[in-house]
Amino acid sequence: QVQVAESGGGLVQPGGSARLSCLVSGSISSILTTGWYRRSAEKARELVGTISSSGATNLADSVKGRFTISRDRTKNTVDLQMNDLKPEDTAVYSCSVITCSGGYWGQGTQVTVSS
Repeated sequence: QVQVAESGGGLVQPGGSARLSCLVSGSISSILTTGWYRRSAEKARELVGTISSSGATNLADSVKGRFTISRDRTKNTVDLQMNDLKPEDTAVYSCSVITCSGGYWGQGTQVTVSS
């Protein structure tokens, strides 16, 4: 079993930054990939970025150059650093963990980009 919990987010002004953290606990040795997804009222859920167990990262074209994804093994977290935020980045951001036995989701955290 794996437990996933997101933190961070909130209200951010356009052009600002925010950092989301995905805390993973439980059978973390079985994790294959961790990903950040987002869903808004206007769009279906979309992949923001992933990081594999080896540390390889992948980011959606819409966020490349603005977002980075990283892992802190000492804290068991996968962080999403978001810079130069735009109103279209407004969404509920969720963390997903894929393991050998299945996938697990957190409850999500709201990011609102507005002046």
